Amino acid sequence: MSIVTVVGNPRPGSRTYAAAVAATDAVAERLGHTGTRDVIDLSALAPVILAPGAHANVEIAVELLAGASVAILASPTYKATYTGLLKAFLDRLPSNALAGKTALPLLVMGHPRHALAVEVHFRPLLVELGAFVPTPGLALLESELPADEPLARWADQIAPQILATEGALR
Repeated sequence: MSIVTVVGNPRPGSRTYAAAVAATDAVAERLGHTGTRDVIDLSALAPVILAPGAHANVEIAVELLAGASVAILASPTYKATYTGLLKAFLDRLPSNALAGKTALPLLVMGHPRHALAVEVHFRPLLVELGAFVPTPGLALLESELPADEPLARWADQIAPQILATEGALR
């Protein structure tokens, strides 16, 4: 099993980055995963994601995500959905690039009224790419950060779904 975290915040060192890594740690612990975990920080790729043509670092990131068994995809909530940076990166994936993989959506938000964005906007994008997306996605309020308790509850809830799916795919 390989686990990759994708952070769609355009700001380096963001709270979204910290929450995504903590979420990855919580999920990996419950899955018994002791291997490596890669992080794709899209803030470092932002200058070339929308540029025409292929760019080595973007292509490496796409291959890393496409090769993962489990992917945690995180974004701050912008205009009640994920960032354009994350969408532009995911648009580079070929059709069904996440087929046979588990994708876990995580949104960090300032107000609880955006909580449905994980299920209404983010989940359909990942499903369109072919991913299995356990229920529920994670909506974290900025006021909950660093969010150890909500992350633990969420990881406890989704880990059995991931393990069941991983077993079925073998």
